Amino acid sequence: MNQLFSYVVRYDSGFAPNPFYGYATLATCKPLIRRVAMPGDWIVGTGSSAKGVDRGTRLVHAMKISEVTDFRSYWADPRFLRKRPVMRGSRKQCCGDNIYQRTADDSRWLQLDSFHSGPNGTPRPDHIARDTGTDRILISNDFYYFGGEGPEIPANFRDPARYDICRKVRQRKRQKDGDWIAEFVAWLRTFGDPGYHGRPLDWVLEDG
Repeated sequence: MNQLFSYVVRYDSGFAPNPFYGYATLATCKPLIRRVAMPGDWIVGTGSSAKGVDRGTRLVHAMKISEVTDFRSYWADPRFLRKRPVMRGSRKQCCGDNIYQRTADDSRWLQLDSFHSGPNGTPRPDHIARDTGTDRILISNDFYYFGGEGPEIPANFRDPARYDICRKVRQRKRQKDGDWIAEFVAWLRTFGDPGYHGRPLDWVLEDG
């Protein structure tokens, strides 16, 4: 039985998830979801209610998992070479989430200069441990990414009596009710073709 996982996207930069180059990928953060989610499951990110953000009832993204891979395979896959970050490149290039490879002797992880690195591209051991501790990356070719321009989620999907997809805290929730999931997906399909539909919130705020 397929499931739906929902969580609050506190930092929406285009990095996690990364919705570019034809695939939505969740390669960093959310280790618990990455550990258990399977192909066919839906991952849904809703906006944050934090002060200054105030998007707690809006949809950021929804991705149906099409495949699961590991960091070594993700690094080597030619489909995802463009997801390696270029921090002096375009906004899209800076958001690359293909940031981990192994040393030549396979003894440790190397972290590219990225949104999870420290100043001047220095590695962040805390992020390395958290990201690679779950050696699974979720990939979707059937996704809707709205970023900071997401729609208001209808009230029937925010009913605590069935399942409130919007959270005020950042912990994940899991929905197993197939009828509820089908209703939510039907609503998603009203937005037309899957893919990239809006800019990350960080871009929206930067552009004013």
